[in-house]
Amino acid sequence: MKHVKSITVENLTKIFGNFTAVDNISFDVEQGEIFGFLGANGAGKTTAMKMLCGLLMPTSGTARIAGFDIYKESEKIKRNIGYMSQRFSLYEDLSIIENIDFYAGIYGLEKKEIRNRTNEMLEKLNMKSIKNEMLSSLPLGWKQKLAFSTAIIHKPEIVFLDEPTGGVDPITRRGFWELIYEYAYSGMTIFVTTHYMDEAEYCNRISMMTEGRIAALGTPAKLKSDYNAIDMNEVFIKIAEVKRK
Repeated sequence: MKHVKSITVENLTKIFGNFTAVDNISFDVEQGEIFGFLGANGAGKTTAMKMLCGLLMPTSGTARIAGFDIYKESEKIKRNIGYMSQRFSLYEDLSIIENIDFYAGIYGLEKKEIRNRTNEMLEKLNMKSIKNEMLSSLPLGWKQKLAFSTAIIHKPEIVFLDEPTGGVDPITRRGFWELIYEYAYSGMTIFVTTHYMDEAEYCNRISMMTEGRIAALGTPAKLKSDYNAIDMNEVFIKIAEVKRK
């Protein structure tokens, strides 16, 4: 079976003045893989993700996202990826269907496509009967699933999720991960940052960042074995201890 690389990163670095936010990182992600990008706040996760999304120019290094070069083809990258931030990026003062229409338009879908995919989304999310309700009236878990669905309404090859489960309860987080599994199984590549170590167990592979560098990379099982740990939280603690020495 041929393995297709959705993301390839080599020696990627970002420096702000005297501060190195991302320090010479290298990794790749296969099509359909759930790739966890973990680390404490300030580890460099979001800066790295912004470079991969074509939103921030690297200081050095190379990367190809969905086959496109981050230096020369950033606009093509933006059209072939989805992005969901921790704050969900939805508008509280718009209705459910107005939010969907707005984001579908941003991603450049034609009117007929917007109509068809909106209907598909509302059906899948069981929101047809409430499509005209204001977003502010929805429970947090529903907002989260709607935000994810609008991020992939244009059916991108890759979706970047920047701490998408921040501030939600464990049951809601689990329901969100079931949605992630579904789309990964269909072939979509999922690149997700999180500081919840239990969520690392849901990923196919994990990169753990500390101080702008990748301190460990592998499957959850391999990392637990390498660090003689019972769970990913213990792996993270042991990596942090090594960095302090």
